[in-house]
Amino acid sequence: MRVQNRHIIYVQGYDPRGLAQYYRMFRTELRKFGRLYHLTASMGRPQNVSDGEIASWNIETQADGWQTRTTYDFLRFEDFIQRDLAQPVWDTVFHAVLIYWRMMFNGTIARFGKANWRFATFVTYPHLVLLAEALCVAAVAWLFQKGLDAVGVPNPFRLLAAIALFVALLGTALRYTEERTYALYLLRDHIWTWEFAHRREPLWDQRIDRFAAHLRKVVSTSNAEEIVLVGHSSGSFLATEILARALKLDPALGRHGPRVVLLTLGANTPVAGYHAAAQHLRDHLRDLAIEPSIDWIDCQARKDVMNFFQFDPIDGHGIDVGDKKRNPTIVPVRFREIIAPEHYNLFRWQFFRVHFQFVMANERPHAYDFFMIVCGPVPLRERMAAPDAALAVATGDGAAKEFGWRRLENATPRDQMAAQELGDREPPARSRG
Repeated sequence: MRVQNRHIIYVQGYDPRGLAQYYRMFRTELRKFGRLYHLTASMGRPQNVSDGEIASWNIETQADGWQTRTTYDFLRFEDFIQRDLAQPVWDTVFHAVLIYWRMMFNGTIARFGKANWRFATFVTYPHLVLLAEALCVAAVAWLFQKGLDAVGVPNPFRLLAAIALFVALLGTALRYTEERTYALYLLRDHIWTWEFAHRREPLWDQRIDRFAAHLRKVVSTSNAEEIVLVGHSSGSFLATEILARALKLDPALGRHGPRVVLLTLGANTPVAGYHAAAQHLRDHLRDLAIEPSIDWIDCQARKDVMNFFQFDPIDGHGIDVGDKKRNPTIVPVRFREIIAPEHYNLFRWQFFRVHFQFVMANERPHAYDFFMIVCGPVPLRERMAAPDAALAVATGDGAAKEFGWRRLENATPRDQMAAQELGDREPPARSRG
């Protein structure tokens, strides 16, 4: 099957930048994609689809021997996220510290560390920043109290003045250093994740239900050959929720109409799923693990500290479905192979930039290419089953392209070893059971 019409439904993570900045980034990266593969790609302006909750635009891509039209839906949560980030600094600090210590005592942080020590370190990082700044400010407040003592200020007033100075300076320090540390953003992210896992975000739940209904509607009305639900970062577990709820609305969702594929990129599902209260999320993961009409591709990168590398989201959550398991296919991705060396060395320690490489344009042709997944003629399932053939279709001469198409037509969708070719020389990740 060659895709001429595709429908992408993109689920953002906990990112306050929202539609405007994402659209600009997407447009810039689409131009890079066109230059890399010597093809023509154009996109329309975003249109409002559902009361400001969904924006959609069309992409026309044309190359030698193929042409693809893509409808791209962007599911919006930035209004909720911006509301969260507008909360007072001390509200964020107190709630985040309380939640972190709860997670320490109930073993959640230890489970993070066992699954992926780098992610556990990343979760702890903003608390270390908070502690370091608090110690520095406390030293200033202590010196201030000593100065008041030297001029004869009575003790109760000295103590109150020092506490007031500590509170004012720490709040100021956190705001002043935020552009460098992202500590307040990450603390608020952790608060949201905890509340989402504990079903304390009813507005999020209601919007997810509406997005599930949107997915069901797209499947029933679209003329696309392939519908790909993409979840990046924490959008990964939001996407699993949307798909699982859509399957509740229509159990035959993947059995009629277009092929439905779930693509999770840089996923951090355990950040929600490891909470004891998140049984609803684990139940939905179980449903997707055994659903025969849905394909689920999970792409992971060792270099990205914000995802769980070499982590099976089913086995890793203690979900045992035995021989019924068919999802997900786990695909390791090496960013070093898709970025020019001089650029890779510049941003390899910029963790947010690395995390977003999953949804940015390649600088070198490669079997993993987000924009080829979005705009190219090869279906996602076949792309992951035969990555060498998919790359030949994109970059080869006439004979190589013809061979690539023949190989894709005969590709075995469950070919685990071929999927792992995307991460050549990576330690093998656990794939489908």
